[in-house]
Amino acid sequence: MLRGLSGPLIVLLLVIGVWYLVSYAILDPDRRFLMPPPHKVITDGLFGPSAQEMWEALGRTTVVALTGLAIAAAIGITWAVIMSQSRMMENALFPYAVILQCIPILALVPLVGFWFGFGFSARVFVCVLIALFPIVSNTLFGLKSVDRQMRDLFALHHPSRMTVLRKLEFPAALPAIFAGLRISAGLAVVGAIVGDFFFKQGNPGIGILIDNYRSRLQSEELFASIILASLLGVAVFWFFGWLGNRVVGRWYQPS
Repeated sequence: MLRGLSGPLIVLLLVIGVWYLVSYAILDPDRRFLMPPPHKVITDGLFGPSAQEMWEALGRTTVVALTGLAIAAAIGITWAVIMSQSRMMENALFPYAVILQCIPILALVPLVGFWFGFGFSARVFVCVLIALFPIVSNTLFGLKSVDRQMRDLFALHHPSRMTVLRKLEFPAALPAIFAGLRISAGLAVVGAIVGDFFFKQGNPGIGILIDNYRSRLQSEELFASIILASLLGVAVFWFFGWLGNRVVGRWYQPS
């Protein structure tokens, strides 16, 4: 375990060292606000006067991201299951999943505001749009990648289509499903922050604070809020990786 952590820790120390170098050796004191040193980000940002509003905003962003992810997972898995049961349904529905992935979200966000208002629902909808495709594509890949010999073995007992799905295809697809959830978890956080930038009504999320700190040139708070947003994405990514290992790790060995 220590050996696995040594690499990331070394890289982290190098990044912090370069950060200090830029702050004190490259930037003049009157331009140091462009990249304040790490200890100032921690003391004045993470634990400064704005710390409480920053953590509260992070909590709101977390709720939006997880809600959007849950809805995207329900829609995406159902969508993939429907496509996996019929070649005709796959041909009919999969192009729209691709189109949904190719929609420029930033261009669509104002329209979402007109449809759903500029509050919680609009933010969640943006998260769903951004997080949906990886779940659909990974789930469909997992459902269609069942070993042919296992399918033949099941066919000997003439099971119903629902039995094959429940006892063969869905368990075999779980590693791919969790891989899609890990990707979509990070994208849902991005969607929540993007929604914040555009839908500035109601209680602020971390995205609104990032924009406010930028406009006020509060660099320590700006860097701290960006770090918190990044850690949120890492946390949800790690959680679904851990959950996937708990669910399928005992029997699944990736090749």
